Amino acid sequence: MEKEILIFGHKNPDTDSICSAMVKEKLNIKNGHNNSKAMRLGEISKETKYVLDYLNIEAPELLEEVEENQKVILVDHNEFSQSVKGIENAKIIGVVDHHRIANFETSEPLYYTARPYGCTCTILYKDFVEKGLEISKEEAILMASAIMSDTLILKSPTTTKHDEKALEELEKIAGIDIKAYGLEMLKAGTNLSDFTAEELINLDAKKIEKNGVGIVIAQVNTVSIEETLERKEELEKAINGEIEKQGLDLFILAITDILNSNSQIIALGNKSKVTEKAFGKELENNSMFLEGVVSRKKQILPNIDKNI
Repeated sequence: MEKEILIFGHKNPDTDSICSAMVKEKLNIKNGHNNSKAMRLGEISKETKYVLDYLNIEAPELLEEVEENQKVILVDHNEFSQSVKGIENAKIIGVVDHHRIANFETSEPLYYTARPYGCTCTILYKDFVEKGLEISKEEAILMASAIMSDTLILKSPTTTKHDEKALEELEKIAGIDIKAYGLEMLKAGTNLSDFTAEELINLDAKKIEKNGVGIVIAQVNTVSIEETLERKEELEKAINGEIEKQGLDLFILAITDILNSNSQIIALGNKSKVTEKAFGKELENNSMFLEGVVSRKKQILPNIDKNI
């Protein structure tokens, strides 16, 4: 029996990461690769749970490590620091991603699809269309959920005309008011009260490395920045714990208001002043308000990256 092809997104998976893995599995099977299996690299968020519960389907199985030469397909990421343990020795046969390409190398050729869209699932939607494959209602809702999550229902600056068109077509297949559903989905992910500070800062945290500098940029969505900031002291304690644990130079937590499209960041570490250069503002008590900033990929990471 041919060995399974494992498909997974990044650590601390968000809705796009989980939905992309599940949709890519379905796409592979429709293309005759019946040995494909979606996996996840961490616990699912409340937002993602809303999607899976709505569809009455199970989350992919947890994957903690891959063996040498294990066939894998990466979705919604390419950087090894964001991937599974053992990825350096796996056989990467494909990547579907919408992020920058960094710290990525393979020993053999592969299928690599990278497009600067707002969501990985928009790329997968195009793959369905280009191959003339039928999209089921379940697949449509999975892809639409991911697109609305990553683009904040098309309000994020990462949104492209491709995301808008994909969501329009997927809504027809889904047969529901997709934006009303999407708002409920986003709201489901903003209930942060029962998370510990340690859990909260790791809900959606991405680690990057550049010039020997280790950085984590974490993000949480909320409908009240002020309410989340009531826990600032314990959040800072948890962040400092992660800095020490991982040997980081900078940890940024972006608390993003999904209704008003602003963010408050908390920045700690020996490179925290990088954030002042990046955004042209001073940190006050390790924090600053960023009006109109909602995207880690397009508004936060690039500014930090060029000021390291």
